[in-house]
Amino acid sequence: MSFLFGSRSSKTFKPKKNIPEGSHQYELLKHAEATLGSGNLRMAVMLPEGEDLNEWVAVNNICFAAVDFFNQINMLYGTITDFCTEESCPVMSAGPKYEYHWADGTNIKKPIKCSAPKYIDYLMTWVQDQLDDETLFPSKIGVPFPKNFMSVAKTILKRLFRVYAHIYHQHFDPVIQLQEEAHLNTSFKHFIFFVQEFNLVDRRELAPLQELIEKLTSKDR
Repeated sequence: MSFLFGSRSSKTFKPKKNIPEGSHQYELLKHAEATLGSGNLRMAVMLPEGEDLNEWVAVNNICFAAVDFFNQINMLYGTITDFCTEESCPVMSAGPKYEYHWADGTNIKKPIKCSAPKYIDYLMTWVQDQLDDETLFPSKIGVPFPKNFMSVAKTILKRLFRVYAHIYHQHFDPVIQLQEEAHLNTSFKHFIFFVQEFNLVDRRELAPLQELIEKLTSKDR
């Protein structure tokens, strides 16, 4: 698991995606941090009045997927790696009905069946590479987002959801034993509010955790 626990671990917890101070993206980031600090997760992900959707999703995706969702998923998964092994999880799944095969369209073009730890290693390495790509996530002031930005953002979030789904379905008992349940639920609830606000993950993709999603979000409607 080189990316999560080996030579690339420093990249995992210290993403290189910085937003230049003074830029409009930076101001949006400050707004996001302020609303998140208010404790209202639903408000934290809402589009500020008059802002561009692509830019707001970019800021949130850079800030929350790279720094928050991305890092939190890494850390949450890191707490249960003793339970998620090649032997215990020979396939990447979310319960008996859902199995995920890996393909990135570049290095692995045809989906391959692999263990959960291998799949998650592939996934997190791929996400970091996307976030570090200046042509996809420009950090310089005035550089426009590419036309395929929304498609890439949706794919990143769709794949990150699968790690949450695997943890909940296959490793929730260890999460409880380690007293990480509240952390996991808060992280996932924030993630769901974000993707629901902008319709970034297809409802069918969320099916493995639909019952949990209804439970976690019902009080905030």
